[in-house]
Amino acid sequence: MENEKAEQLVGPLLISDESIISTYKGLRNQIVFTNKRIISMNAQGITGTKQDYTSIPYSKIQVYSVETVGLGEKLWYGNMSDCELELYFSGVGKVKFEFRGESNIKEICKMISEYVLR
Repeated sequence: MENEKAEQLVGPLLISDESIISTYKGLRNQIVFTNKRIISMNAQGITGTKQDYTSIPYSKIQVYSVETVGLGEKLWYGNMSDCELELYFSGVGKVKFEFRGESNIKEICKMISEYVLR
């Protein structure tokens, strides 16, 4: 998903010094990574007109893991297709995001580490 489209969707939620870094779109959901948090938007109901917005601050992430499709090292050094990112949060538990198609999961992991390990 283009960042401009994400700005239309989550712009009113962003604080003054927050900016969108990257965005991903699934069939019924979108994930927006900002410099402060992850915003997950999920369409609900049959028509998908009901929306759920979940704000997940990087400061609450305790652990994350990536599960690939099993091609190992070769895939890790290229763009990945079909992988899962699991994030573990204090007070919330586990949140899982599935990425299909080409996703630069290495950059996502690096970005999360930058914000979590500061």
